[in-house]
Parts: sequence; C-alpha cells; structure tokens
Amino acid sequence: MTADPDAPLEGQTEAAAEALLRPVRPGNAFEDTVGRLLQTIRLGVLAPGQSLPPERELAARLGVSRDTVREAIKSLSDAGYLVSRRGRYGGTFLADELPRHTGDTGRVTRDEIDDALRLREILEVGAAHMAARRTLTAAERERLWSRLADVRDSAPDDDYRRLDSRLHLAIAEAAGSPSLVPLLAENRMRLNALLDQIPLLPRNIAHSDEQHEAIVLAILAGDADGAAEAMRAHVEGSAALLHGFLD
Repeated sequence: MTADPDAPLEGQTEAAAEALLRPVRPGNAFEDTVGRLLQTIRLGVLAPGQSLPPERELAARLGVSRDTVREAIKSLSDAGYLVSRRGRYGGTFLADELPRHTGDTGRVTRDEIDDALRLREILEVGAAHMAARRTLTAAERERLWSRLADVRDSAPDDDYRRLDSRLHLAIAEAAGSPSLVPLLAENRMRLNALLDQIPLLPRNIAHSDEQHEAIVLAILAGDADGAAEAMRAHVEGSAALLHGFLD
C-alpha cells in the first residue's frame, strides 16, 4: 500500500527518523549520508511512495552540505530506491517497489555472524526487558500492536524484512532510550545483510510471528522477564538458521 506522499512524519516514524538522520562523520560525509538514507528506507522508517524530507532539512539533520545530500539522493535514485518528480507537488519519493538486496557480500565467517548475533541479543533482549518495565502511553501501546499486525499480515516474499525491522525498531523506541535506536538500527542492517543470503522459510516465518506476538504481549502486560525470554528465544531461532545456512 502506497503511503500518502504529503503525509508528515509522525509518531514512531518521526522518532526513528530523528534517531537515524543524525550528524554524520566529517571524513565520510557522502558515504555516511547514503548509509543513513538507506537505513531509513530499508528499515521501514519511510514507506514506499512517501516523500523524503526536503534537501535543506536533510542537510541540517545530517550536518552536511546540500550538495552532499543531492549527490546521495542521485546515487540512490540511480540504484532504484528513490524517484524524483517535478512540478508543484514534486520532490524526492521512495520508489513504490524497492529493489531487493542482491549484492555479493562474499563468504562471511562464523566470527562475523556471532558478533552480529551477540550484539543483537544484548541490544534487543535488553530493549524488550526495558520496554516492559516502562509505563507506556496509549500511543506507544497502539504503535507496538500496529507494527505487530503489519508484520503478521505481510507476505513472506514481499515486504517481510522491512516490516520485521520496523517492529524491532518500535520495541527499541518503547524502551525509552533514544541512544538505543541508532545502535539497534545499525546492527539490524548487518543482520539483514546476512538474512538476505538465506531463504525465507514459511514455517520459520510463522514461528517468528508467534514469537513476535509473545514479545509484544509480554511488553504490554508489563512482564519484563517474559518479554526478555521471548526475545531471547526469537534471537536464538534466527541464529540457528544463519549458522545452518552460512557456516
């Protein structure tokens, strides 16, 4: 479903955008700008068909020149992630259908897989535990339930990875630590690059959906230990598949 291109960023989307579209390192301004924009796209912070913030706003958020932003947007447009439209309602928009990751990442080592997975366990189990300990607002509770429904209703061969990432980012935001979101997002990009190398198995997707529901229900019930254990089981399931296919 294509988003309203004129809709403002709000709620979880705006919070995640603020966390991800932060100042880049001066020495790699172009590369980091492309990377930050790709994070917002591939992790579902912006939906297909939705407009990017204006160049001036992006430049201010990222701490780079408008020329750097313009070059990054052109690169992502050439790669098929963005489209530019002219006229009164013009601007830069996410493509309605995003490219699938097809790059050759080369053979990964067990140590590289373990590093990404161990960091994931530290960040995501802790995020679920902390989110359950907080008194969430009605909006935060609805956001978690909505993100869960989006993943559960998605087709495994369509938009699953993006919507899955968006749910995990929402859990990180519910933990109440803004500094956690970019750390988790960076590691999700590493994990997604690994997961893109293995097939999507229908049974695993169904099991993941059950685990997602257990995690969210525990968070909403204020069961911190239950949320942490449910997230740990979820992480261990992904670990088993990655090691099974990639070791």
